[in-house]
Amino acid sequence: MRPDLRYTESPRHEPHHWTNIRALLPYLWEYRGRVLLALGCLVLAKVANIGVPLVLKQIVDYLDAHRDVMVVLPVTLLLAYGALKLGNALFSELRDLLFVRVRYRAMRRLTLRTLAHLHNLSLRFHLERKTGAISRDLERGARSLSTLLNYLAFSILPVMVEFLLAAALLLGRYPAVFTLIIFGSVAVYVGFTLAITNWRMEHRHAMNRFESQAGNEALDSLINYETVKYFGNEQWELRRCDTTLASWENSAVLSQTSMSALNFGQGAIIAVGVTLILFVAAGHVAAGQMTLGDLVLVNALLLQLFIPLGFLGIVYRQIRYALADMSDLVRLLGQTPEIRDAPAAAELVVKHGELRFEQVRFGYQPDRQILFDVNFTVPPGRKLAVVGASGAGKSTLARLLFRFYDATGGRILIDGQDIRTVTQASLRAAIGIVPQDTVLFNDTLYYNLAYARPGASREEIAVAARMAQLHEFIAALPAGYDTVVGERGLKLSGGEKQRVAIARAILKRPRILVFDEATSALDSQSEQAILQALRAVATDHTTLVIAHRLSTIVDADQILVLEHGRARERGTHRELLQQNGLYAQMWILQQRERETQEEERLLGLD
Repeated sequence: MRPDLRYTESPRHEPHHWTNIRALLPYLWEYRGRVLLALGCLVLAKVANIGVPLVLKQIVDYLDAHRDVMVVLPVTLLLAYGALKLGNALFSELRDLLFVRVRYRAMRRLTLRTLAHLHNLSLRFHLERKTGAISRDLERGARSLSTLLNYLAFSILPVMVEFLLAAALLLGRYPAVFTLIIFGSVAVYVGFTLAITNWRMEHRHAMNRFESQAGNEALDSLINYETVKYFGNEQWELRRCDTTLASWENSAVLSQTSMSALNFGQGAIIAVGVTLILFVAAGHVAAGQMTLGDLVLVNALLLQLFIPLGFLGIVYRQIRYALADMSDLVRLLGQTPEIRDAPAAAELVVKHGELRFEQVRFGYQPDRQILFDVNFTVPPGRKLAVVGASGAGKSTLARLLFRFYDATGGRILIDGQDIRTVTQASLRAAIGIVPQDTVLFNDTLYYNLAYARPGASREEIAVAARMAQLHEFIAALPAGYDTVVGERGLKLSGGEKQRVAIARAILKRPRILVFDEATSALDSQSEQAILQALRAVATDHTTLVIAHRLSTIVDADQILVLEHGRARERGTHRELLQQNGLYAQMWILQQRERETQEEERLLGLD
């Protein structure tokens, strides 16, 4: 027997429906005037709708009373009937027009709020997230809000208002038995529809699941055509797919059977309700307690109430789906940002640009310490380089400086101000970075360069591009600065993307610069040109350089050597070579690697 290869859906927690419905209220409150007017139009539309059978009753009674004599047609009543029909349509459309702004503004505000919330969440969240899932949650959440508002305004409230008006009319004019029959029929109709719909949803989900699985199995067997042929397993694949299709067939039959049961049951309930109403009404007419028009009225009222309930199953199912989708978004909005401004956070004031790490400790996980009591100071206008093996904690220093994470011990100071006491926006405005991995927007080179300072002029952007050795490359492109760089900048080489990052750092005009492996994607010749640009940019700036290639930081005022998160050595390039320690060993190894690469390059040319 082959193993069961069917997949099962991961369980979803039952959403907190009332929590999700309460989440709608702030979006309705902004346009409360429009909402109230829309509700007013809704009530007027339903009053007109309830008035239609009332006028019809009057017409029937008038004609019945004068059927033995020639009479003038009841023109006033006929015109009133038409006016009520027209009023129902008019006020329904006015309700739609008033509410449409509320609906789409709510979607807009929810989307922007969610996007702002995602930007406020920590780097840890974004490193662990599933981008596709977040995108789907955002899209489905906004759509579910629209769905809920749509059904609330156009399905649920109208039915509730019409029921209340019908109840008032029946209780005010007729014996209670009519109210009991009509609303008893409606209650049975609603209960039956919801029960069958829940049953149908199970079979529909199973049907969709088996259909997807069968399609996946068929496609998988065709993709692996050669493997199937190698082992002669064509019949195995057919049996595997047929087993899943048999389950799909059974679920599809049950789904259709449940639909037929739903339709028949709804029709039967309506038939029984109408028959009971006719029996009771006919008895009252025969007894002279009601007119023929009264019989027409209660019968029309019952049928009129059942019309919107015909879509109850669809509405109920869609609302359940919408609440489940919104639950995912509400859960996302409930995520608390790990890094937040202090309650009394002030703006960072940078006068000199001194950077200091004092006894800084940090670990991404409680049981995995990365940095251990790291101390160093970068005086204003000076350059400090941090080197070490991969995993030593070099790039973590830059993440802590930008407050993507907070140090678990010690503190980081800029001009004597603890960065945890200032606003994140002012902190990041004072720091420019050239990251190791430069990711660009799928837009033009001009857009990506101007991103550092959106208000910069085209000439300022061109100057920054020249300083980054990028302008000539851009000028040679057919579209120049209007060249689209592709998704994440994939149309550019690694070196070209790093030049864009350098140009952005120049354009931002920060007081503190961070170069995180800024030449890692460059060849030796390009590296020398970029190093000259970096030196020019770093003039009169406090600069923190995180480097792997030691040849790029020989001119640093101070070099800090990290090993397993601890500062092992510090000094100038010459001083560290004289110490003959870790730095000296790294230097010798890298020099040998460069000599080997140069020999291989020459041999390749020969």
